[in-house]
Amino acid sequence: MRSYAHNGAVGRHTSTRPHRTHRKGNLVSDPHRHHHRHHAEASRRHRLAHLLAPHSHESGDRIDPALESSARGLRALWVSLAVLGATALAQAVVVAVSGSVALLGDTVHNTADALTAVPLGIAFVLGRRAATRRFTYGYGRAEDLAGVVIVLTIAASAVFAAWTAVDRLFDPRPVAHVPAVAVAALVGFAGNEWVARYRIRVGRAIGSAALVADGLHARTDGFTSLAVLLGAGGAALGWRLADPVVGLAITAAIALVLRNAAREVFRRLMDAVDPALVDRAERALTEVPGVRAVGELRLRWIGHRLRAEVAVVVDGEATVREAHRIAVEAEHALLHAVPRLTAALVHADPAPAPGERDPHLALAHHATA
Repeated sequence: MRSYAHNGAVGRHTSTRPHRTHRKGNLVSDPHRHHHRHHAEASRRHRLAHLLAPHSHESGDRIDPALESSARGLRALWVSLAVLGATALAQAVVVAVSGSVALLGDTVHNTADALTAVPLGIAFVLGRRAATRRFTYGYGRAEDLAGVVIVLTIAASAVFAAWTAVDRLFDPRPVAHVPAVAVAALVGFAGNEWVARYRIRVGRAIGSAALVADGLHARTDGFTSLAVLLGAGGAALGWRLADPVVGLAITAAIALVLRNAAREVFRRLMDAVDPALVDRAERALTEVPGVRAVGELRLRWIGHRLRAEVAVVVDGEATVREAHRIAVEAEHALLHAVPRLTAALVHADPAPAPGERDPHLALAHHATA
C-alpha cells in the first residue's frame, strides 16, 4: 500500500481555503506555485513551448471547463424537461378521452423520464460547489446518487405500467378516439427521439454517464410510443386485447431500460472505468522522460470528471528536485492524454539498488489489515 497526497484542488482556489501541498517521493511540494510563477523552474524549452501554445492546469483554470460542462448539462436537462413535459401533457389529454392503457403507460413513462431531470439537475448544481474540509473531493458524487434516484423512478414506472396493463387484460374495454391515440403516439415518439439525441450528444461531450443513460432511456421511450401506435391499430381492427397486450410489451421495454440503467449506475458507484482509459494513461506516462516504469495506476469518476492516482518509478540517484520535476511532467502528460481528467496525484518511487530493502515494507502490515 502506498501513501498518497492530494494533487490539485477540486474547487477554485481562493484566499479563504488553505493551500494544499503534495508529497512526491520525499519531497513536499506545491505544483500550483510552480504554475503561478509561470514555470520559473522549468527549462527554457518548456517555457518556449508555453509561449507558442499557452495553456495552464492551475486549479482556477481547471474549474472553468468543469463549471461550463455542468452548465451545459443543466441546460440540456431543462430543455429536455420542457419538451418531454409538453409531450406528456398532450398525451395525458388523449388518455383522459380515450381510456387507452397502452398510451397511459407511455405517458407515465414519459412523465417519469421528464422528472428525472430534477435530481440530475440538483446533482449538477451541487457538483459545481468547491471542495470543503469535510467533502475534500467536492460534491461530484451527487451525480451518482441522482443515478440511483433515476433507477428507482424507472422501476416505479414499470410497476405502474404493468399493474394497469394486467388490470385491463382481465377487464378489457374498448378504446375510444383511436385516431387521437395514434397521433399522440407519434407525438411521443418525436419528442422522445429529439430529447434522446440532445441528451446523448451533450452527455458524451461533458462526460456524464448519467445524462447519456437518460438519453438512451428517452430513446427507448420513443420506441414504446411506436408500440402504442400498433395497439391503436389493433383496436381499430376490433381486437380488444391489443391495448393491454401492448401495455405489457411497454412494461417489458421499461424493464430492459431499468436493467441497463442499473448496471451503469452500479459501475459508477463501484468506481469502474473503461480499461481503454487506463491503457491510454499508461502509454502517456511511459513517454515522460525520466519515468522508468509505471506502478499502481487508479482512475475514478467523480460525477462527470476523472481523477487519477499513480506511482511512477524514477532513477534512484535522482535528486528530490529532479524527482519532483518528473512527477509534475507526468501529471501534465496525464492531463493532456486522458479526456475529462481534472486532477492527478503522482507518487515518485526510486528505482531500487541491488540488495536495497523496499522502504514500503514498513507499510505491509497495514495492507494486510
